Amino acid sequence: MPELPEVETIKTALNKSLINKKIKNVNVLQDKFRIKTQSDFAKRIENSQITKIKRRAKYLIIVLDNGYSIINHLGMSGQIKILKEKPSILDKHDHIIIECNDICIIYNDARRFGLMIYEKTNLLNEHKLFKHLGPEPFCDEYNGQYLFNKIKNKKSPIKPALLDQSIIVGIGNIYASELLYDAKISPIRPCNMITLDECNKIVIESRHVLERAIKAGGSTLKDYKKPDGSLGYFQNAHKVYGKENQLCPICKSNINQKHCIKKIIQAGRSSFYCSITQK
Repeated sequence: MPELPEVETIKTALNKSLINKKIKNVNVLQDKFRIKTQSDFAKRIENSQITKIKRRAKYLIIVLDNGYSIINHLGMSGQIKILKEKPSILDKHDHIIIECNDICIIYNDARRFGLMIYEKTNLLNEHKLFKHLGPEPFCDEYNGQYLFNKIKNKKSPIKPALLDQSIIVGIGNIYASELLYDAKISPIRPCNMITLDECNKIVIESRHVLERAIKAGGSTLKDYKKPDGSLGYFQNAHKVYGKENQLCPICKSNINQKHCIKKIIQAGRSSFYCSITQK
């Protein structure tokens, strides 16, 4: 599933291509997604101008000049493609085509776990998709004291807590494993055993990891591609994610350590960590 760095990369690409473009034609070939695309979706957004592209958590928001916004989530396998014009032959799973003056945006989603809907812009914060979301990782509200207050009474492990979108949005599974490694905190540590100083480390390392991933264009795992069809390459810098039974970068200097990176399942998601470095 595309996570915050991947969605931020797509947002940046769309901002370069779509600002001030007028939507001329919309073709909805498939409307059955995680949330059904409204029957009047095309009518609602055609002939409007795109004024801004935003990201909230893992959602893309395309703001229009007619008082509405398009909400897009890529789900497990979704892609946004930016083309100079509508292709004569569509790819399989090209479901929604948005044509502007000199550019075409295609939403492709093989599994259809994502969504593309509209909402009034002034009601976005109250929409069911957004109203229970926590703060963004880069905002001032997200700090060590905030995180400590949120988790100090929880007995559950820290890793699943970092995936709880009501606590903090957008970190995602890959980056939770990576930031906990950099903070030297085990993903199986109970939340109520995490100190305030360690919460400060988590906040710092979460920003560092996400910043590096955004700069690298995200992590290409399975279905994710950037809008121009190229691949993100942060997966080449993963320290523990997907490295089961390998040595972590810190333990490589100790010839007595072998196969220190472990893989476990937490809340249905894979967690990777170094059983020596992370405590």
